[in-house]
Amino acid sequence: MIRVVIAEDHHIVREGLRVLLERTGEVEVVGEASDGAQVLELIRELRPDVAIIDFAMPVLNGNQVLLRLKEGRYSTIPLVLSMYSEPGIVREALKNGAKGYLLKRSVFQELMLAIRACLNNETYLSPAISQVLFEVQTNEVDEANKKLTPREIELLNLIVKGYKNREIAKELMIAVKTVENHRANIMKKLKVNNLAELIASAVRLGLAKLDGQ
Repeated sequence: MIRVVIAEDHHIVREGLRVLLERTGEVEVVGEASDGAQVLELIRELRPDVAIIDFAMPVLNGNQVLLRLKEGRYSTIPLVLSMYSEPGIVREALKNGAKGYLLKRSVFQELMLAIRACLNNETYLSPAISQVLFEVQTNEVDEANKKLTPREIELLNLIVKGYKNREIAKELMIAVKTVENHRANIMKKLKVNNLAELIASAVRLGLAKLDGQ
């Protein structure tokens, strides 16, 4: 039996979820909360397998709950159920530890798919969310490719592979100062502040690949 807590500030929605979940015969709803602070208390006390968390809640919102769970290293798997589909909100939730992100307009069967996927250590996104993120990613890749010159992309790939400035200069047969200038321009164009952010951005945008990928 999958032990679940539900965090939702609208009683009728919470009650409907509980009825539908328990009707499957796979789920036991062990607790319900109407705000973020209450769900954290329930998780600490009951240690459920999954927490279904509304994004917009009083006291503590969904992101604040996710961060507290992440900091506390709880074994409970957080699954966000939200009306918001904006890419920035979804990315923030996933960065803060959500294993799944589902829209409230989803059919109930999708919620069960998400719960099962998360329990199998998979990340689940509503198809509509995946499509939005894909479109945003595609636009970002196109913009990045337009911003960077072929030489900058060539240099960026060497940076991601771990080459130092002098090694890049030797590989490309250019001056070290030129490498430094290119590197500074790339970071400015990709709006990153350090090497870790540069590598992460390059890989995310598909401009370069880490070794082994």
